[in-house]
Amino acid sequence: MDDIVKQIHSLYISHCGKEWDQIQKIPQSGGDRVYFRIIQSNESWIATYSLNIKESETFIYFAEHFKTKGLPVPKVLAINADKTVYLQEDLGATSLLDVLEKEGKTEHVYALFQKSLSALAKLQVEGGKGLDYSKCLTSKVFGKHSILTDLLYYKYYFLDTLQYPYDKQALIDEFEWLSDALASNEWNHFMFRDFQSRNIIVANDEVSFIDFQGGMQGGLTYDVASLLWQAKAELSQEWKEKLLDYYLEEVQKLISTPLNKEALKKQYHGFVLLRLLQVMGAYGFRGLFERKAHFLTSIPLGLLNIKNFLAHHTLDAKTPVFASILKWMVTDEVIGRFTPPKATAETPLVITIHSFSYKKGIPQDTSENGGGFVFDMRGILNPGRFDDYKKLSGLDKPVQDFLEQRTKMNVFLNSVWDLVDITVENYLERGFKSLHINFGCTGGQHRSVFAAEQTARHLKNKYKVKTILWHTNQENWVK
Repeated sequence: MDDIVKQIHSLYISHCGKEWDQIQKIPQSGGDRVYFRIIQSNESWIATYSLNIKESETFIYFAEHFKTKGLPVPKVLAINADKTVYLQEDLGATSLLDVLEKEGKTEHVYALFQKSLSALAKLQVEGGKGLDYSKCLTSKVFGKHSILTDLLYYKYYFLDTLQYPYDKQALIDEFEWLSDALASNEWNHFMFRDFQSRNIIVANDEVSFIDFQGGMQGGLTYDVASLLWQAKAELSQEWKEKLLDYYLEEVQKLISTPLNKEALKKQYHGFVLLRLLQVMGAYGFRGLFERKAHFLTSIPLGLLNIKNFLAHHTLDAKTPVFASILKWMVTDEVIGRFTPPKATAETPLVITIHSFSYKKGIPQDTSENGGGFVFDMRGILNPGRFDDYKKLSGLDKPVQDFLEQRTKMNVFLNSVWDLVDITVENYLERGFKSLHINFGCTGGQHRSVFAAEQTARHLKNKYKVKTILWHTNQENWVK
């Protein structure tokens, strides 16, 4: 990570000619790109690092093309010679999903969805004009091959992990038919491909778009399906229907020929199902294979989304095997596999989490059952060895940034949580009263404190369980 920051610093200095005040790593989502926010006085920039040169080239080309048409995307400001780092303007840190989660489904949020769909229509129709689709990252057109790829992505990374017996060849045949049915060449404009509320930035009550490098030529309604059926958003059926109608009206303003709204709505419903399945493939890959907590917790929401879709729509009679699989996949038994138990006010379990110094010894568990976990953090690079962090602790943001950006702390904690979660779920089920989790390092000030804080947060968010957090060596911290 130090080398990445050096590369970013070199490009930033060559562009801005002055030192930054701070650089903050932005949490990664699904891709392999690494993002940073650079802050200098009252200005800020976004730096992107990626070894996927083709992906960076595509994003930069799309951004420059859309910017010339006055569309709401970030301006690319500087690119290094290797094309591994580029700077872009900072559109803001608040996504449409952030606003939705904070405010709920208010009139203001509904208006932001309308603004997003209006801007999307312009991006698709006006942005698609003159666009060189040979610059696309993967396929130029969202046709049969791309659709089949999405269906197989869902099959291999999610469905097959469930170990459900089904006729594999019959399903492949039905996927082939579905791919042909959805691969219409009608209304092919620019397709954003990942148009969801995390990729819509809200600032001063206006919206702008990021992460459109996966775009290609495709059907208009795919992006609408992506936004309105995003699992985390949990939009009502009424909102979905009204917003779809609003979007089609916005498209009609941009296209001279009358829209066949009935055909587009049929296309939309097919794309909804396809998008829901593609998302389940992503949840499976990032969650079940890469063990990323955010994607694991999203699986139940994704399954409930498919259940909601099936409650309003019937699958084609030509796909009986697929229909039977989906019917089983949204049963309570399957959804329950991925839904962690939640503590209630009556739950007796209390989890006590300690940070400690090995110089002072491991905290003792004097509860009835004793035991618990002890994790040695001394294999993680110690921020306390550096003067900038020596008098800080794991409670301070500079130390947290150091541990997240310059060490394997996140990998370590994901492995810890894989172990701890098994015990927590078992203890919740059996009505146990106590569990101790201890994190130790040399001084009990930096690494163990950060790990204890993050673990307490993880357990409260995932299980709603009562936690007690003690930093046992706090009185001896270097100050």
